Amino acid sequence: MSVLAATAARLDRAILTATATHQMPEAEQFDAATGYAVQAQGIELRKARGEQVIGVKMGLTSRAKMAQVGVDEVTWGRLTDTMRREEGGALDRAQFIHPRAEPEIAFILKRRLTGEVSMAEAALAVEALAPAVEIIDSRYENFRFSLGDVVADNSSSAAFFLGPWARPDTDVSNLGIVLSVDGVAREIGSSAAILGHPMRALVAAARMTARAGHVLEPGDIVLAGAATAAVPLAPGMQVEAEMQRLGRLAFSVV
Repeated sequence: MSVLAATAARLDRAILTATATHQMPEAEQFDAATGYAVQAQGIELRKARGEQVIGVKMGLTSRAKMAQVGVDEVTWGRLTDTMRREEGGALDRAQFIHPRAEPEIAFILKRRLTGEVSMAEAALAVEALAPAVEIIDSRYENFRFSLGDVVADNSSSAAFFLGPWARPDTDVSNLGIVLSVDGVAREIGSSAAILGHPMRALVAAARMTARAGHVLEPGDIVLAGAATAAVPLAPGMQVEAEMQRLGRLAFSVV
């Protein structure tokens, strides 16, 4: 088995068993391109179990997130159908290693979007927008990783919740965003923290996925990336995200 295949299998076992695994030794760390090759192999393992890819997530799209994890480059990962959770439902803490919640904006596409596109072209491909919360869960010990490590680990994506869909022409350039736990605001930010405008994250998704031979198709969901730092989750928490003009969503941790 190649080093890439072995790493993909090791990360896959970490997902299935909710057990942290070690980072690559510094002398053997992947670059981003190699990390994406590992990510693709890991997704093939999941597809072999019957999972379907339903979109992508953008990662590290805000300075707050870059600073929180010590990485300084935007990344992307795949979303599968088993990662989607029901809004208003419960998240089982036992299925994760060290999960964190971060508020995001979600796009759903009505047409194919790939390659070098403008913000206007990206906007025309959007069917609707929604508030979202992504659950990130690095499979590495102590939530520490290099850029190649995190890319190989599907950019830490683990699960996500979507709120109500809104009109595609809703202005999301500078929305107030609040992530609350048990009724107390834990993170407050603006959608402008997502690359200056969330639509830029969709443009980046089209461009970066095309480089890997992945095409965004009609019906795909794209998570634009976090506008704030992520909040660690523990059983008993009631979590709510509220976004101006988009609405709110909530879930509990059990």
